[in-house]
Amino acid sequence: MKQTPLLRSRRVAPVVAVAAVAALALAGCSSSSGGKKAEEEAGNASAGKADTPRMTIAMVTHAPSGDTFWDTIRKGAEAAAAKDNIKLIYSNDENAGDQANLVQNAIDQKVDGIAVTLAKPDALKDVVTKAEKAGIPVVGLNAGLGVWKQQGLLSFFGQDEAVSGQALGDKINGTGAKHALCVIQAQGDVNLEERCAGVKKTFSGKTDILYVNGTDMPSVKSTITAKLSQDKSIDEVVTLGAPIALTATQAVSESGSKAKVATFDLNKDLVSAIEKGSIQFAVDQQPYLQGYLAVDSLWLYKNNGNFSGGGEQPVLTGPAFVDKTNVEAVAKFAAKGTR
Repeated sequence: MKQTPLLRSRRVAPVVAVAAVAALALAGCSSSSGGKKAEEEAGNASAGKADTPRMTIAMVTHAPSGDTFWDTIRKGAEAAAAKDNIKLIYSNDENAGDQANLVQNAIDQKVDGIAVTLAKPDALKDVVTKAEKAGIPVVGLNAGLGVWKQQGLLSFFGQDEAVSGQALGDKINGTGAKHALCVIQAQGDVNLEERCAGVKKTFSGKTDILYVNGTDMPSVKSTITAKLSQDKSIDEVVTLGAPIALTATQAVSESGSKAKVATFDLNKDLVSAIEKGSIQFAVDQQPYLQGYLAVDSLWLYKNNGNFSGGGEQPVLTGPAFVDKTNVEAVAKFAAKGTR
């Protein structure tokens, strides 16, 4: 995926060269198959089609249902599966124990490869080891940068969350903000905790952490509204996902706060909010790219013995800032649901 010069110039960390993955089928929460359906959904996102033997790849994530960020990851995975002649079964569960069971299901089905997120790595460690002992190659994406090599994964595709948090902290230093509220929608998720820790490390003002239930948006809004009403000194709200950011703007309005909102991650509505000015900027980790590369890397490993990052370095897909200076270049892709 070629970036525009503007986006490239604003990157905080480089995107490492790509790898390929093969995707597989697995029964579970929100599962679906690749093939013709995936190819139709991918539209013109994939070029050509492999004539290699059919593979089955399982992608198992910790995604909550209905989160547009994960829809974008899934679209990328489906595009790669359609191109690589892969049967992809995507499944997800935000409960770490249930996610581990989904990985076990994939092992039992003797899939050709597994792509997995490690938001709570200790809960997935044993089942990942089982997959590797069964001779099933495993790659990581999105969550688990700190443990992917330790757990024996072939490759990892995502961003360094600590670095991305620090980058955001640096950026809001330039906005004049003095008191930031960092909103975490899933307590214990290593990615989210690292983002707020990164913000706190580099932001020169005060940083408070607020935990909310990200699966209950009315509760999210009321919790943020209450906090902003209680503490008028908060002048920056940092959220860790697009749906939370959009809800936070409502909370700012209802509380009478003058706080600005910045966020991690994008969706179509979030891009529109940046264009309109209700949200300052977003840190983009390119979820479509994560899904695509994870699946494509397994295909490359199976068919050419390739290791993305040489098996030693992660493949970084972010962070990059999207703000008013470059949002127009991203908007056309966001409208298709691929950014």
